[in-house]
Amino acid sequence: MAFAVRNLLSPIRQRQMAFSHCIKQHFSANIADVTAINAPETSKPEPNDAKLVISDSCIKRLQQISDGGRSFLRITVEGGGCSGFQYKFDLDNKLNSDDITFGEGNAKVVIDNLSLEYCAGATVDYHTELIRSGFRMLANPLAEQGCSCGSSFSIKLD
Repeated sequence: MAFAVRNLLSPIRQRQMAFSHCIKQHFSANIADVTAINAPETSKPEPNDAKLVISDSCIKRLQQISDGGRSFLRITVEGGGCSGFQYKFDLDNKLNSDDITFGEGNAKVVIDNLSLEYCAGATVDYHTELIRSGFRMLANPLAEQGCSCGSSFSIKLD
């Protein structure tokens, strides 16, 4: 699945890299911030570069449903949804080679390297309403707009 998403997004990735190149030429003082977001696909973000924030409500819910720490919340960004991309939340117990783990103990969130490029800096939250409850992404700095359901978004190209 990651291969298909990567092929689908390669033109977008090329525009991001071109934008990063322009920024580096004109604004050398803020190179570290731009490079962290637009790193080449071959580089893998280090776990100590905390790029996802996990809310207290998310931690609390994960502690309740993690089966004693044997399972974790997996986040994936896929093409589709109302706005072009959508978040997918699953409980999983198998780590892949390109996974990055956030959180500790019984409250872990796992995301693959490619998906993290589209939601770095966002907050993972658990929200409860009268008609539904579930995990969601809040304040994604890379998202331009989203739909009212909160599960799909479009990315900023500028």
